[in-house]
Amino acid sequence: MKENFDDFIKDLKKCDKCLKTFGFTPRPVFWGAKNSKIVQISQAPSASVYKTMKPFTDASGKKLINDWYQIDEELFYNPSNFYITALAHCYPGKNKNGQDNTPPKLCFELWIKKEIEYVSNKIYVIIGSRAAKVFFPNESFEELVFKNNYINGKLAIVLPHPSPLNNRWIKKHPEFINKRLKEVRKIINEVLQN
Repeated sequence: MKENFDDFIKDLKKCDKCLKTFGFTPRPVFWGAKNSKIVQISQAPSASVYKTMKPFTDASGKKLINDWYQIDEELFYNPSNFYITALAHCYPGKNKNGQDNTPPKLCFELWIKKEIEYVSNKIYVIIGSRAAKVFFPNESFEELVFKNNYINGKLAIVLPHPSPLNNRWIKKHPEFINKRLKEVRKIINEVLQN
């Protein structure tokens, strides 16, 4: 029998399955409600989000909320609007080269699949190539960004990661800022207004 959403969230908050892998205390970060209009799935929380326990409270978040969505933080963090999650709910730490570790697959298997079942959203926003690859394993990331996709019959928008480290991809694809982002913004604003 499927547990109820409140029990599921309590279990998710207590998850420490990656304690040995990380070598530090896992702190699951997610935001939203069962009736959130938009499910947004990215790669993993950053080190600064690990401290604040609030998703996208970093440079990536500022770009995503203010520049790309062009909405205020009150709308973004309203649980009725966005359910914000990631392939890994916890900051995965850095490797010896200073890059973020790959999100553990265990997190997706244990939690994300169930979150998608529980939340009665209208659309999905998938952020970053790693997250896109999980949902659309056989498709080109560039093509995914520039077209409408579907998960469980619902519209799924794919965005590049808004990290400052991703500026090269964005400069290489000017049509993303000049055309696609305007389409995405229109879709998101229509969903938020209904």
